[in-house]
Amino acid sequence: MASSRLSLLPGYPLADLPARKRALLEQGVDVIDLGAGDADYPPPAEVIEAMQRAVATTALSKYGFQQGNPTFRRAAADWMRRRFGVTFDPVTELLPLLGSKEGLSHFALAILNPGDVAVVPEPGYQAYLGGTVLAGGEPYIAPLRRERGYLVELTDIPEPTLRRVRLAYLNYPNNPTAAIAPRDYLERTVRTCRERGITLAYDNPYCDLTFDGYRAPSIFEVDGARECAVEFHSLSKSHSMTGWRLGFAVGAAPFITALTRVKSYTDTGPWLAIQEAGAYALDHAERLVPPNVAELQRRRDAGVAALREAGFELESPKAAMYLWVALPEGLPSAAFAREALEGEGVVTLPGSAFGPGGEGFFRVALTVPPERLREGILRLGLTLGRARTAVGDAG
Repeated sequence: MASSRLSLLPGYPLADLPARKRALLEQGVDVIDLGAGDADYPPPAEVIEAMQRAVATTALSKYGFQQGNPTFRRAAADWMRRRFGVTFDPVTELLPLLGSKEGLSHFALAILNPGDVAVVPEPGYQAYLGGTVLAGGEPYIAPLRRERGYLVELTDIPEPTLRRVRLAYLNYPNNPTAAIAPRDYLERTVRTCRERGITLAYDNPYCDLTFDGYRAPSIFEVDGARECAVEFHSLSKSHSMTGWRLGFAVGAAPFITALTRVKSYTDTGPWLAIQEAGAYALDHAERLVPPNVAELQRRRDAGVAALREAGFELESPKAAMYLWVALPEGLPSAAFAREALEGEGVVTLPGSAFGPGGEGFFRVALTVPPERLREGILRLGLTLGRARTAVGDAG
């Protein structure tokens, strides 16, 4: 018998994609995967070499527990200081994570009591919803609207509900919309959280994937954020280390202590060898990350141009590794994604996979080189043409 909480979880958007993709490949279909945010280029060679050295070090094959690798803690704190100009104690104000996803979902267990409300953006990363539900919290679905810059305005929440909010998830640069947050928005959001006693989980894994001169901030660059926020970082996207599962959380000691206590009952921390290699990656981030960003910008430019030529509507994002693409009115996103996959061998994610608020859009991940991306988008244009014809025939 499954728990009642389990029944409240929607199907995870990526759950069946690997099997469907594998089946098409076995049939000889030329599949172009623009679904998961998992770029095709490898981690930096220097990081792989650091990992090879770490694997050969016996001490790094032992349990790390939540203390983890002191070298990684120091490197993460140093990176926060260099990147954002903010200082954290690597022992008491920082925690290694098995990728930021598990930290984000486990954080709800540290903050929420049963029945407390958590603000969950929609469309959004499903770990926010999952963490809230599994913690016994009540999700308040905050719609992200294009006309409002895809920003969650806490003061728009009805007052009776706002009084019950204990946790708010925010993610800028945003997945899936690639929206960015202006400084004045972050300032008023921190102010509201402090006034209302709301803990802010600021998910910031795309902060280094920025274009056209834009620089994504840390929430801790805003005065007062230390009183209410925890920020989550990941090496997955910036260093193309998705499968390594390494990230970290930073914040005031009471928040980090609470998350550490939860994780002590759920895992024994990332492998120490991976943390050793991650420390090398962070220590050399200023040199290792820009080539990835330059390649993503090439892909963004090629993808935006190709999508517009194919008849799609979208804005050119200043950050992240996604294109959030509008569909013609009345064309369901799941049906479009299914037809693109089955009819053209192109994997995308329908907007509805990120919650009902994502309907009317689909997401393209910049995971293949520009020429391959253009080929995939050409096929998406063919899918769009067939869909429009079908809608016209039905009318």
